[in-house]
Amino acid sequence: MDRVSSFDEPLKKLLGGATAKVMAEHLDLHTVGDLLHHYPRRYEERGKLTALADLPLDEHVTVVAQVADARILMFNNGRGKRLEVTLTDGSGRLQLVFFGHGVHKPHKELLPGRQAMFAGKVSVFNRKMQLAHPTYQLLDASDADEATEAVDAFAGRLLPIYPACKQLDSWRIAKAVDAVLPSARDAVDPLPASLREGRGFTPLPEALLKVHRPQTKADIEDAKARLKWDEAFVLQVALARRRYADTQLPAVARRPVEGGLLDAFDAKLPFTLTEGQEKVSKEIFDDLATEHPMHRLLQGEVGSGKTMVALRAMLTVVDAGGQAAMLAPTEVLAQQHHRSITEMMGELAEGGMLGGSEQGTKVVLLTGSMGAAARRQALLDLVTGEAGIVIGTHALIEDKVQFHDLGLVVVDEQHRFGVEQRDALRSKGKQPPHLLVMTATPIPRTVAMTVFGDLETSVLDQLPAGRSPIASHVVPAKDKPHFLARAWERVREEVENGHQAYVVCPRIGDEAEEDGKGAKKAKAKKAAPDEDPEKRPPLAVLEVADELRKGALAGLSVEVLHGRMHPDEKDDVMRRFAAGDVDVLVATTVIEVGVNVPNATAMVIMDADRFGVSQLHQLRGRVGRGSAPGLCLLVSEAHEASPARARLSAVAATLDGFELSRIDLEQRREGDVLGQAQSGVRSSLRMLTVIDDEEVIAAAREEAVAIVAADPELEHLPELRTVLAALLDKEREEYLDKG
Repeated sequence: MDRVSSFDEPLKKLLGGATAKVMAEHLDLHTVGDLLHHYPRRYEERGKLTALADLPLDEHVTVVAQVADARILMFNNGRGKRLEVTLTDGSGRLQLVFFGHGVHKPHKELLPGRQAMFAGKVSVFNRKMQLAHPTYQLLDASDADEATEAVDAFAGRLLPIYPACKQLDSWRIAKAVDAVLPSARDAVDPLPASLREGRGFTPLPEALLKVHRPQTKADIEDAKARLKWDEAFVLQVALARRRYADTQLPAVARRPVEGGLLDAFDAKLPFTLTEGQEKVSKEIFDDLATEHPMHRLLQGEVGSGKTMVALRAMLTVVDAGGQAAMLAPTEVLAQQHHRSITEMMGELAEGGMLGGSEQGTKVVLLTGSMGAAARRQALLDLVTGEAGIVIGTHALIEDKVQFHDLGLVVVDEQHRFGVEQRDALRSKGKQPPHLLVMTATPIPRTVAMTVFGDLETSVLDQLPAGRSPIASHVVPAKDKPHFLARAWERVREEVENGHQAYVVCPRIGDEAEEDGKGAKKAKAKKAAPDEDPEKRPPLAVLEVADELRKGALAGLSVEVLHGRMHPDEKDDVMRRFAAGDVDVLVATTVIEVGVNVPNATAMVIMDADRFGVSQLHQLRGRVGRGSAPGLCLLVSEAHEASPARARLSAVAATLDGFELSRIDLEQRREGDVLGQAQSGVRSSLRMLTVIDDEEVIAAAREEAVAIVAADPELEHLPELRTVLAALLDKEREEYLDKG
């Protein structure tokens, strides 16, 4: 068998159809190589018991513990029976429960003093943690032969605990790994020999054996160091090759012109740019002046002035005879950008019009819901080059849209924008246009190097002068209902002081239109006061707005805004809110990015625990945008000791987005930091944790850059090429390609 094919062998050949099917469907493991890269999550030592005190709720866990007590209890007048087993480990106790016919076997086997591995989902019953009907494997069998076997298998050995699922527990996965482990000898080693020896790494086949069947803790450390490095290195080589390929593409250099549009714009600015804006602008101008396309990620805190930096880049391109397009994820945002850019530019945005400036250009808006005549005019302005700047949604990417000379594409909030869409827009230029991606979601450096590794990164981390601080508080609505009443009083006070407020809800609340019953069900469910907040539907815009108009905010002007409204209606509400005619706007997260109403000072986020950390940070950034201080109230019914409440307390405790993105990462781990759109990258990270392994990623990036510079096609490194091809199968190639 050749060296690659044993890794490509389908699991069903070795494990049988049923097990292979569960592995494919529930764990996304299809080949021998997949299973060998399904590493243990942790290891248990024989005789050292897991901390039962630290078990996470609602997760499938595997614990090693000792039976303290087991008893059968009758219920339902003696017709039903259940077995309750108490486990102990010195740190805490855990209850197991078995019902009906399922009690006989465990009742005979789980005797006090016995030790076993148990797997199941942690739940709470009568305020006690429990596992209902867990699967288990005894670690000290009673039968002499079994005992010897069990002792051989487990005594003094480190037990690997694998990421498992309900259908397949950890020790069954361990048995499957045993069956494929001999294939580890065939692993293709991607590291150049000089790099491996220079850094003292264990050879790959040995690392795979050590990670699955370690004899000592040192084995685990050796294996992890090697496997982490491989993941970081192969990914960084892929990204370095991307960047190298980009430098080989031609682009038109766009250099600033003295006395042009940019100079005229800068001259009329009523404030000076921050140091950060100056520095980042220089990085962008340097990129624009080269003859290969800029690929830059501009990260900046909410309100740090990214739009200003992007606009100056667009004006430079217009000065140099090109056109610039800005892509926004929603119509509300495109309209908002168009409004704020034309306001900032004044007569410079009225090129060719009466009263417009000589140096000016036309700034046009292009969205899907525009009327036919306005749309025709916008398309004409683009194809003739009359419009230097266009702002729009993905309507900009349609085939009909033609540019005179597209020089720069600015993408706002890239994580909301499909990769194919970005590419389609890129193909509109005669040569690939320069690309600037903006995000207000702070991304820790390592994630930027991993997820956006094909983009150079600029960071705007200081806020412009005049921005006000935002006070944030958690409002525990269930434990302290009077706190919620006080929250509505605070909103009223802000409005009485001439300001405005947002109320944000997770849901729209017109599901009745979708399934005929949704809203009725939601209303019915809401009635039970003791209901677990996790079980009830999230609060909805339409219901909350209705209740506020009748109750806590009666007499104030309360309007709603959500994604299913007609665009004209949305724009009308936003305009009236911006003009101060609406006191309170009850909205979904459509207001999350880019909405700028300096007079809005308060925000109440309902069911705040249903939102992610960075989303809460984004939402909060909508208040305190003027000279008056902002207030953000995070309303939650989550239990005080729950992870959800810990998350909210973290958001309330700091305004530093980078700090929050770190907390977010630590809480979610990599799970979906890389997002579905990066699934190729994500599925290749099994050992590397983006948050903890900053040094590994940085070092791997350096090595990768050097290797690709010396040998872009990797002609002298066939093994690395083979492994790269496996990582970048067609789908993953596309994900990386499009960033």
